Amino acid sequence: MDNRPIGFLDSGVGGLTVVRELMRQLPHEEVVYIGDSARAPYGPRPAEQIKDYTWQLVNFLLTKDVKMIVFACNTATAVAWEEVKAKLDIPVLGVILPGASAAIKSSSSGQIGVIGTPMTIASDIYREKILALSPNMSVKSLACPKFVPIVESNQHLSSVAKKAVYESLAPFVGQVDTLVLGCTHYPLLRQIIQNVMGPKVKLIDSGAECVRDISVLLNYFQLNRSREFSDTRYQFYTTASSSSFKAIAEEWLSQSIQVEHVKL
Repeated sequence: MDNRPIGFLDSGVGGLTVVRELMRQLPHEEVVYIGDSARAPYGPRPAEQIKDYTWQLVNFLLTKDVKMIVFACNTATAVAWEEVKAKLDIPVLGVILPGASAAIKSSSSGQIGVIGTPMTIASDIYREKILALSPNMSVKSLACPKFVPIVESNQHLSSVAKKAVYESLAPFVGQVDTLVLGCTHYPLLRQIIQNVMGPKVKLIDSGAECVRDISVLLNYFQLNRSREFSDTRYQFYTTASSSSFKAIAEEWLSQSIQVEHVKL
């Protein structure tokens, strides 16, 4: 048993989609979450800058005595996960491999689409992981730079969001049977994305898939929190406005939370 919390990092609010799934699957586990909304989106930034910011988030989580760190951010996973994982002595998980594996299982025609931030798409990491696991798959990738700013500004239910999704995804309509949401912000746009892609296209939430891996690792390393504790704490931190983060988080998580502003 290990009663320390699990640490989550993201460029902003997107990683809350992973936390929501963790709350559903592993409700007794405690969470410390840091979202770097002040510097979001990470996708258009240079790799070295993303790496630097990611290490700042990692070091913040380490001060909270976390037992595991989850990169609830595809861009950070693509750029910095391997390096961080190699240097820490606690488990460090990313969202990309679970998402790639789920896409392969889902696809019946072998036609897989991946959408993500410019940096995630430029890294080509999803295509590499998918083809390494299943070389017969056909993978098309598409950067959607408008999506994260829409979500971060709490406009994910607006007509602006519908227009951006419709225009961005037009090249993929009718081309794939499975679409990987290769950014943890994108599930907040899920309903619009599904409407644009059509009901037959399976959407893969890479963050939600990651929670299954968290559960496996907790069991393997015997890190599960004792179920004797009835009170489960969720700590949320943001580098931007705590009120803006709180509004999105409470809507998405369907519960009242406390959010603290931090300066890294």
